[in-house]
Amino acid sequence: MNRRATASSAARSALPVQPAQSASPELLDCAGRTVAHYGHGAAADGRPRLHPVTTLAGRTVTQERPADHRHHLGVSIAVPDVSGRNFWGGRTYVRGQGPTALDNHGVQRCLGLERHGPGGFSQSLAWEADGAELLRERRTVKSVELSGTAWALDLSFALTNHSADDLSIGSPATNGRPGAGYGGFFWRAPKEAAPPDVFTAGRAGEEAVHGRAADWLALAGDGWTLVFAGASEETRRDPWFVRTTEYPGVGSSLAADERLPVPAGATVVRRIVTVVADGRLDPEAAAGYVRRAVTP
Repeated sequence: MNRRATASSAARSALPVQPAQSASPELLDCAGRTVAHYGHGAAADGRPRLHPVTTLAGRTVTQERPADHRHHLGVSIAVPDVSGRNFWGGRTYVRGQGPTALDNHGVQRCLGLERHGPGGFSQSLAWEADGAELLRERRTVKSVELSGTAWALDLSFALTNHSADDLSIGSPATNGRPGAGYGGFFWRAPKEAAPPDVFTAGRAGEEAVHGRAADWLALAGDGWTLVFAGASEETRRDPWFVRTTEYPGVGSSLAADERLPVPAGATVVRRIVTVVADGRLDPEAAAGYVRRAVTP
């Protein structure tokens, strides 16, 4: 792994420092109401994110910068290891050493945003580290009304290697920490008095679903359900990263067990559609919403 500094940089590398960017959020509307805010927040907070995201009844289903993981930022695209650079935040997992504060943080710099009406937008971002652009991202976000109690967040991203060198995407798991294959799309849900339930069409419970691929996966909390669905063949092959007991979070893993090569000029494309529903859905209802939400 290509590290840019040793642990002595801990004091100045706990959070990445970004250039000043607009803190004004973009609003995402559905069924005549605002269901999400999108923006960067404070400059030191890192990557752009969706927060708060709410159900149609107004219940918040994301959490930003919680005490247990200050670098969890609502709904975002985050990668802990792009050829040794950290686009996740927090410490970097070093093989044989464990989580280590390094001066290796990259930034996601906004290059422009194109509105597609109140229910969607596209954005270009430069993933930069060490004064150079590694990846160029094209991100598209839109909302889709499904019923009087459910809507879908349709998020796709394309990461193109914009450097002259071959790159690869890794995770703590690929660097020696079993089960920690996070990196890519990540949704931090709110922490409640009891952990949420998690299930797929054929399995239930964190241990049963974590690290496995499934067409969809549901997280059901106190009066809300999130149903995450891979909306492309490539995305459906990615295993789900799931936490419920330690904290509630779900991600679609780009590098769960092996590093993902991104040769110079190559593009990695993923699309995740998330059903945001009031109430607690059962597997049959969750699958029904997925069929309606995921269109070619």
